[in-house]
Amino acid sequence: MTTSEEQTRVHVFRDDALGDHDAVGLARAIRRGEVGAAEAARDAAARVRAVESRLNAVQAHLDLPAHGSAPAGAFAGVPTFVKDNTDYQGLPTGHGSAAFAPRAARRHAPFTRQFLSTGVTVLGKTRLPEFGFSPTTEYEGAEPVRNPWHTDHSAGGSSGGSAALVAAGAVPIAHANDGGGSIRIPAACCGLVGLKPTRGRMVANAQGRQLPIDLVTDGVVSRSVRDSAAFLAAAERHWRNPKLPPVGLVEGPSERRLRIGLLVDSPNGVASDADTRAAVTETAQRLERLGHTVEPVELSIDPHFTDDFLTYWGLLSFLIGVTGRTLGTDFDRSRMDGLSRGLRETYVRNWTQTPGVLRRLKRTREAYAAGFRGLDVILSPVLAHTTPRLGHLSPTVPYVTLIERLLAYVAFTPVNNVVGTPSISVPAASATADGLPIGVMFSGRPGAERTLLELAFELEADRPFRRLWDA
Repeated sequence: MTTSEEQTRVHVFRDDALGDHDAVGLARAIRRGEVGAAEAARDAAARVRAVESRLNAVQAHLDLPAHGSAPAGAFAGVPTFVKDNTDYQGLPTGHGSAAFAPRAARRHAPFTRQFLSTGVTVLGKTRLPEFGFSPTTEYEGAEPVRNPWHTDHSAGGSSGGSAALVAAGAVPIAHANDGGGSIRIPAACCGLVGLKPTRGRMVANAQGRQLPIDLVTDGVVSRSVRDSAAFLAAAERHWRNPKLPPVGLVEGPSERRLRIGLLVDSPNGVASDADTRAAVTETAQRLERLGHTVEPVELSIDPHFTDDFLTYWGLLSFLIGVTGRTLGTDFDRSRMDGLSRGLRETYVRNWTQTPGVLRRLKRTREAYAAGFRGLDVILSPVLAHTTPRLGHLSPTVPYVTLIERLLAYVAFTPVNNVVGTPSISVPAASATADGLPIGVMFSGRPGAERTLLELAFELEADRPFRRLWDA
């Protein structure tokens, strides 16, 4: 590794209780008594302290638990973090915003209880961009979250803090959620696995149930497919939606060969850059070598989709501005950042279009289903171009320019949020010239998480994902 790489690449993998374990491996070591849960929490906290000054990924720390013995659950004793848009009793929920002073949550959010049911040990909360609106975790008046693969670059968003900690080895797994790509985008930027489950697969939050289209689904970012699979199975044991087929524990590839659609450029007309196109094409070739059938596919979504999604995003910002005093009595919408303000102001100018926007967005499921005829999975990029440098998508960029840049970047992920279908980001075999990861995405029909995980397992077994500590 050159001096320049040493200065820009950050990790804390070392010979301690965590070693280079993923969450499944660490939980197994704890169950066998090879590692103590308190020891794992202590060493993870030390790793976080060692890396935090360079990554800026943590919003709040919890005191170390005094474990006598590990709790029950698939991830019993595994240290982790909760994203700071989800209530954890006793910790403030700040949503990444400077518009109010957050107060301590009185109780755990429903998803927090589901997450804790897996046995994890929560060490604190991770940072996100304001209200999760941005695909990069940057701020107007604070240091950004940095990508551990190259600290001059974005860690993605909105679950950027979680992704940075997991990629750097501070913890093996962390909470994330996805309302427009916010699990898959940071996973792609940081070389992780990021599964956005089917809408309704996880327990819902109260806010989402009140919206005309609930875009947000909770999950995790992880360094291995088996961690994401084990989390989903463990979460399902806490609560399972009877309207969806059970997933169960997926432990490896399937022998079934799939028909896979290949989508290289975005349905809204945004072309992928050369590195991204090469990564997706190489993945398609690997899949064909493994015996799958890959063929080009088109998703004929409504030409208004991008504008409609942006209008709906603006509606969410508007609603936050109206109801913000429920978050803090000192809430001041004028202190929201440039992206949030621009989204809200644009919506206010166009609010009369709301009925048509909602009608067209809800019809997207028909176009999505039509594109899947004869197919099991669709392969595409996660993002239209590779991970940008910090500042490119900063909320300090003038709104008109910022939106142009956002739409040229986040061109694939929102469809799954609107339709409610599952989608997974996994690292491609290739990287950028700077060594940054590139993510590829598999999307499925509603309830098809098992198929996506089996396919991801197969790619990981065929060519193990690049690891930050030996890249």
